[in-house]
Amino acid sequence: MLEKLSITIENIQSIDVPNERKPVLQSLVDYIQQKVDANEEIRLNFICTHNSRRSHLSQIWAQTMAFHFGINNVFCYSGGTEATAMFPKVAETLVHQGFQIQQLSETENPVYAVKFGDNQHPIICFSKTYFDDFNPKSGFGAIMTCNNADEGCPLVLGAEVRFPIKYDDPKAFDGTELMNEKYAERSLQIASEMCFVFSQIKNN
Repeated sequence: MLEKLSITIENIQSIDVPNERKPVLQSLVDYIQQKVDANEEIRLNFICTHNSRRSHLSQIWAQTMAFHFGINNVFCYSGGTEATAMFPKVAETLVHQGFQIQQLSETENPVYAVKFGDNQHPIICFSKTYFDDFNPKSGFGAIMTCNNADEGCPLVLGAEVRFPIKYDDPKAFDGTELMNEKYAERSLQIASEMCFVFSQIKNN
């Protein structure tokens, strides 16, 4: 794990997950544990309307926490009901929290490589629909990270199960003096909940 990111994770482990959130997260814990017990791959697709903020933060922190807690065969993805672009403040926030990020393209929808460890494969991030060819077609858990996606997608094709684990959109603070603070706050909330999820998993 990258040194600055390790320090961030140490601090995250002291963040209490509210009791009312734990039942919401427990269903995801149970799904992952069943996969671990069956020695099956764990595919998680984090879905939000535009695949620009919350779904990327969730994908990145889930993959990072799986590695941190030594849970193998975890493959995290993200997607939207439509494709836009990963919002630049997301990458900026994650860099401040210890990730290394390279922008691999200069298009309207850039591709980013997000690294959490010196020798670990980077997480590839760009905005895409949840059913994009980059994402799994079947045998995955769909995590709905916003109300619009959860209500607008009553059926996620190929998903074994869906989990409504929703987060407030930091977009509400774009262009305000609270923007940096609120993006950091949302990232750490998501990180603390993914930390809780993977800390509960018992390896065989």
